[in-house]
Parts: sequence; structure tokens; C-alpha cells
Amino acid sequence: MNKKVLIGIVLLATIAAGFFIYRATRPSPPGSVELTVGDLTVSVSYSRPSVRGRLIFGPEEQKALQPFGTYWRLGANKATQITLSSNVTFNGQPVKAGTYRMYAIPGADSFEIMLNTELGKSGAEMPDHQFDILQTKVPVATASTSVEKFTISMAEAQQGIDAVFEWSTIRFVIPIRPQ
Repeated sequence: MNKKVLIGIVLLATIAAGFFIYRATRPSPPGSVELTVGDLTVSVSYSRPSVRGRLIFGPEEQKALQPFGTYWRLGANKATQITLSSNVTFNGQPVKAGTYRMYAIPGADSFEIMLNTELGKSGAEMPDHQFDILQTKVPVATASTSVEKFTISMAEAQQGIDAVFEWSTIRFVIPIRPQ
């Protein structure tokens, strides 16, 4: 009987260790960022894929990981979510406080960013566009250095927050301001 208990404990410990090693070495680990400026708090949860020598953004014929003109979940794994604590202007357009699925359609000169009320879906699933509440375009710039892991950061700016998105050689900023 003691032998069976010991085998069970060793088996459970092995499974637990394997799970923690897998989580620590995932190619696209979870990420999150949050910033409060005045009464406005913006938080984003997303996954952080790596470049790993691949062409990230570009034409489909160049076998880009994320071809121009196609849906991108703004990360990997789960759908990216943004939470706004109060009503804001998001790249100049009004958005009510709440939590939204955020995704993009990359282009060579700009990214189209969408906010969608359909939550709880896998990022791999195309969003149902009838739940889009916002579509806006933001210009892209070439980053001064290549960024290996997709990164979303926030910075205080002009009475609000700038959400900064960087991956590979692409960088774009979305201004978020209280209404």
C-alpha cells in the first residue's frame, strides 16, 4: 500500500513539474500591462510571440507570419483584451468604459485596429464583426531597433495614455484620452 502511495506522489510531482516547465518555456508567454493616469486606468492582457528569425509583417507571397491585410489577434494564443476604466477617446474616437477584444489588420503604412464586445473567444477564432464597436487606423513607424518579443507598453501623455505596440521592426501608438 505504501508503495502505491509513493508512486502516486512521484507521478503527481512529475506532472506538476512538467506543467510548470511548459508554462515557463512557452514560445508565446502571457503578458499584461496597466497604467493609471488621473481617473483613467487602461490595462491590456495579451500573449508575447517572438520573431525567432521569421519575417513577421509583409506580403503573403513573402511568407510573412502575419501577412498584410489579414486578421491578427495582436499577440498569440488567447484574444488580446483591453479594459478601460472610464469613457475615453481611442485614437480620437469615443469608446465607453469596459472590456473589449482588440485585434488588428496590419498594412505596410498603417494598422487598422478594432475593438469588439465579443469576449471569451480564442484568439485563433475570427471575430464576429457585428460586435465591432470601433475601427480606426494608426500609422506605423519603423522601430529604431528590432524587438524580439511582441510588446505592449503604456506611457503617460497629454492628460492621458499612449498605448505603444512594438514587434520586429514595427511600432505604432494609440492615444487614449479621458472624455
